[in-house]
Amino acid sequence: MSSRSNSFTIAVFEGDGIGPEITRPTLELLETVARRSGAFDLTFDMLPAGAGHFRDTGAALPAESLDRARAADAILLSAIGLHDVRYDDGTEIRPQVDLRIELGLYAGVRPVRFFPGGGCPLADPRAKDIDFVLVRESTEGLFAHMHDGQVIDDRTAIETFRITRETSEKLFDFAFGLARRRGANGRRARVTCVDKANIFRSFWFFRSIFRERAAAFPDIEADAAYVDAMAMWMVQRPWDLDVLVTENMFGDILSDLGAGIMGSLGLAPSADIGDEHAVFQPCHGSAPDIAGENAANPIAMILSAAMMLDWLGNKHDSGAMREAAAGIEAAVDATLAARTAVTRDLGGTASTGQSFQAVMDRLR
Repeated sequence: MSSRSNSFTIAVFEGDGIGPEITRPTLELLETVARRSGAFDLTFDMLPAGAGHFRDTGAALPAESLDRARAADAILLSAIGLHDVRYDDGTEIRPQVDLRIELGLYAGVRPVRFFPGGGCPLADPRAKDIDFVLVRESTEGLFAHMHDGQVIDDRTAIETFRITRETSEKLFDFAFGLARRRGANGRRARVTCVDKANIFRSFWFFRSIFRERAAAFPDIEADAAYVDAMAMWMVQRPWDLDVLVTENMFGDILSDLGAGIMGSLGLAPSADIGDEHAVFQPCHGSAPDIAGENAANPIAMILSAAMMLDWLGNKHDSGAMREAAAGIEAAVDATLAARTAVTRDLGGTASTGQSFQAVMDRLR
């Protein structure tokens, strides 16, 4: 971690496929906003990891990379994974999930909001009011034992599902704290627990802990919904939602539904946050089919970097970093609204470089 109070080391994983293509311009953008601010400095520590690294070396997340990421002030992770590079058990390379578990990043933050010109498929005029956040528990559920799944006699497959009180309490406190901050900015300040408590005892336990923690936040509205109903409501009335908190697998699925509401995974940033560390990463995959074509949408990566600056600004009480994050988001909004430099996933023809340059021009 950096010694100067206004100087921060960012661990960077370029990833696989389109990962390097969206990482390099994002780092250039971060350097630009830091230089223009003059109030903070960023140093990038480029670290190896990913499916390509596993294919070449046998290590998906080298121990040195993990140690240096742990020592950094924040972690910026690009798209990782290649469909044809897998472990012996058939599962894909997943260092991003390993990072969450190793660093205790229990709160997966997936914002969903309306972008003018972003391609939201909902025709209802209320769609312009979509602005909610999915908070996904990122270390437990089925993912907690992802290395321990069994196939017995080629007849039965078994996975283990885990929910703990310790992690759930921290998750819910994070969600209520987020709702409180959003309420201070004019949002509704409501947290909805999304589960399947009518069927599974583990989810009834999850909801029971939610109700206990809700009592500690009497100023925040709290309710609960079953995941199947919430999937429908995310399509029918997403403008009514505020903060949704859910288990790992449900959050994994619903976050992609949220990206569809926005118009593309190319617009979907994310953060995985723990008590001390945080990783920021676009929700989309590595898209090896378009790697090298300069066709990838860089917006999700850029917005993930903005989330990183905002998190650092809140953690270190830096108004300059929060202002830089807001400036990046405003530049993205203006770029998408103009529809002059949108990539093919949004129905346009702009290249990665052209989309990035349009955001940079708005920043200037």
